[in-house]
Amino acid sequence: MEHNVGRLDELPENDALTLDVDGRPVGVFKVGHKVYAVRNLCPHKRAPLARGTVEGTMLPTACAGEYRFGMEGQVLKCPWHGWELNIETGQCLFGVSDSRVKTYRVSVRDGDVYVDI
Repeated sequence: MEHNVGRLDELPENDALTLDVDGRPVGVFKVGHKVYAVRNLCPHKRAPLARGTVEGTMLPTACAGEYRFGMEGQVLKCPWHGWELNIETGQCLFGVSDSRVKTYRVSVRDGDVYVDI
């Protein structure tokens, strides 16, 4: 079921909107022109992910021991233990765990943001 969570132009940049939707803790993130919604609980120790940051991460290259920065604006970093999750898919990065955070479909219509729970 879709829930109107507010106006796109009112969503905070570089911060999350935290909501309780049908008894579920949800964090809504506006990253550039995209909006993401995740369950506001880290799969590791249930930290409030909305207090984390959305950034990039270091990625391995073809050369052993060399890394490059990538995935800018696609990595949700847990505020407690630094777990990195793909904000779009919810998958934990780099094989630390098979755990994932629940993600929700987001749509924007006429400037209103809807999250499908």
